[in-house]
Amino acid sequence: MLFSQRKLTLPNEVEALAGRDTVICIPEPHFVTGNPITPPFPATIQTAIFALGCFWGAERFFWQQAGVFSTAVGYAGGITQNPTYKELCTGLTGHTEVVKVLFDPEQISYQDLLILFWQAHNPTQGMRQGNDIGTQYRSAIYATTEEQLGAALSSKQHYQQRLTQAGFGEISTDILPTPTFYYAENEHQQYLAKHPEGYCGLGGIGVSFNH
Repeated sequence: MLFSQRKLTLPNEVEALAGRDTVICIPEPHFVTGNPITPPFPATIQTAIFALGCFWGAERFFWQQAGVFSTAVGYAGGITQNPTYKELCTGLTGHTEVVKVLFDPEQISYQDLLILFWQAHNPTQGMRQGNDIGTQYRSAIYATTEEQLGAALSSKQHYQQRLTQAGFGEISTDILPTPTFYYAENEHQQYLAKHPEGYCGLGGIGVSFNH
């Protein structure tokens, strides 16, 4: 199958779709946990944001972890305001598919989440993840605090050593402070809980973080 170069390069401000001023989603409670996916959250809950390919499978991976309060899928890292999924698929929003993870650090640490993130996908593929090709599938960590940013950068350095030893190339994951997060449409929230036989292209490459 042939793919246009446009889907493999990020748009600039002129090329990007304008989007809209109004939100496209009024989020419902988490389909699995019943907890809210929008603030306010309990005071103990912290937020992490990851992009590791198609967000359907990525979100399920995180909501299954003990200590995760709730999760939400959305769009981040691009230009278009309040984009729709259809717009994202054009490659003209600049966003990637992300998962917002609301977690209790007393039960699961941010470092634990980072290890899960690295081991759950191939972070060396650039604008793709497996058979999913396009800018919306690029790998990213969006840190919500300076501490998260430092931990993410350190974990990348460590995992790069592990990957190099295993014969893989350079990590292409973006590691940046959190940009604006736009909630995806409700039909995409907890998609694989609503559609258990749905598509999931998520898969690690068999290189552990610590061993």
